Amino acid sequence: VVDEFRKKEYDAAVKIQSWFRGCQVRAYIRHLNRVVTIMQKWWRGYLSRKHYQLVVQVAYYKMKMNFYNAMAVRIQKLWRGFKIRRYCFNYFCLKQYLRAVAGINEMVREALEEFTKIKEREEKKAALEKEAMQRDYRARKTHYLLSTKQIPGVYNSPFRKEPDPWELQLKKVKILKPHPTPKAQKHTRSLTNWLACTSARSFPQSTSLPPIDRKQCQGPFRDINEVLEQRYKPLEPTLRVAEPINHLQLAREELRREERMLNVNDKMFLPFSSYHKKENYVPLIHSSSIYKPDSYGLKHFRTENRQKWISNKDFQTVLPSFELFSKYGKLYSKAGQII
Repeated sequence: VVDEFRKKEYDAAVKIQSWFRGCQVRAYIRHLNRVVTIMQKWWRGYLSRKHYQLVVQVAYYKMKMNFYNAMAVRIQKLWRGFKIRRYCFNYFCLKQYLRAVAGINEMVREALEEFTKIKEREEKKAALEKEAMQRDYRARKTHYLLSTKQIPGVYNSPFRKEPDPWELQLKKVKILKPHPTPKAQKHTRSLTNWLACTSARSFPQSTSLPPIDRKQCQGPFRDINEVLEQRYKPLEPTLRVAEPINHLQLAREELRREERMLNVNDKMFLPFSSYHKKENYVPLIHSSSIYKPDSYGLKHFRTENRQKWISNKDFQTVLPSFELFSKYGKLYSKAGQII
């Protein structure tokens, strides 16, 4: 009973001490929180004032630079306007120049009007001359319609008081004589000219070569030398004339020559004949040498040497061994018990 009472008192004392100590710690933490808050407030205020001073300085510097730039732009604007008006684009000089250009334009316009009048008069004169020539040619062509002493013409009708003006025109002109027709040249057709390609009918030859410095014609035209080469190229023989008569025999000989070059052994194997039974076997180049026959296919592939499979040396380790694995079986048994 005493032990239970003592234990109960002990538990009550521990609870009172824990409550008091908790209140004490919480009060101390609240004090520290207030102190830290005051310190942070002062420090953040100091940093904010420093930052605000920097912002004010930057804004003041920008405002001053903007003011200087505006003043510089105003000065440049005034100076450039004065320079352009005074030296580059002088209004009075430009006005005088335009007045001179207007005078020259009037003179040129008058000259062009006079030139157009002259050209119109010349064109009218040429048209009248052309019309007169056509009328003269028509009158000469229809000269047979002129009236004679016995028969009146078409333009001299007896029912008219005065003859037609074409009657007077027919009297003035002369008869149109027909032009003499040129005689056609006879082309000589000789076999020698045709074979030599010299006749004008088969392949006409160019009398003179084109000049070197001749300019190419404007448009999608081919080169002159290429056209002349294609036009005057010699006769090409047909396939029957170009190929030899014994072409098949030559092709067979060429095929035999290629087969003779590719074959290593010229003596063909005849399985159903007794021609090769009396001859000794000649081994191939790949399976024999000049010193002794090589057992190719027997020694290299079918022999076995089991002693070469086992090595007396251990495997070469690239990485260092683990201590735990090296001690396996020496310090611990298979059941995990210490030996």
